[in-house]
Amino acid sequence: MVYFPSSTHLSTKRLLITSGPTREYLDPVRFLSNASSGKMGCALANAALQTGWEVVLISGPVLVEYPKEIELHSVVSTEEMHDWALRLFPNCDMVIGAAAPCDYRPKNVSEKKLSKSDFSGLIELVETPDILAALGQIKRPEQILVAFALETHEAKSRALQKMRRKNADFIVVNSPDAINSEETRFDIYDRSEKRICSMNGSKKQLAERLFEFTISTGRFAERL
Repeated sequence: MVYFPSSTHLSTKRLLITSGPTREYLDPVRFLSNASSGKMGCALANAALQTGWEVVLISGPVLVEYPKEIELHSVVSTEEMHDWALRLFPNCDMVIGAAAPCDYRPKNVSEKKLSKSDFSGLIELVETPDILAALGQIKRPEQILVAFALETHEAKSRALQKMRRKNADFIVVNSPDAINSEETRFDIYDRSEKRICSMNGSKKQLAERLFEFTISTGRFAERL
């Protein structure tokens, strides 16, 4: 059975979630992006609301409908998501980075739609801000940072490297088949690099289990 602390204990706890993809435009109609649906972010928001958390969510363009009870900030680019996250995180107790922001953007953006003849066959890219790494740098000792890692190979080692790089307290590892599916397999590792959960299930179950472990094994445990 999943254990959730009484909502009276968590009435002042505030959660920040990043969700969905971002878009990096090449011209007014073409952009770089990915297939992130926002379904995981939505499941996390619902699970948090059920446990008494206040939820702030930053989302890229998605079709999913988020709960009306949350504070929603809609963005398009990775830089916009980065700026909102830095603005909101200091007033939150935990952040869960479920978004799939673009890691790169075109160096040059055309104000006019480009035709085939305008392309040389190469698009020069520059890195976008690393949102969770930036939050990890300003994270206070009492705040919790949860990262997601979608990996196709060497999942554990790559995810643990990502957790260290971003100064995360937990990391959730899943595979590309989770992007548009309601069902997924996932592993959760804590800061000691110990796997604390492994299961197959729905994104709703993942969200509930994630809250169980981050709250009961994280720094909130001492205060509940």
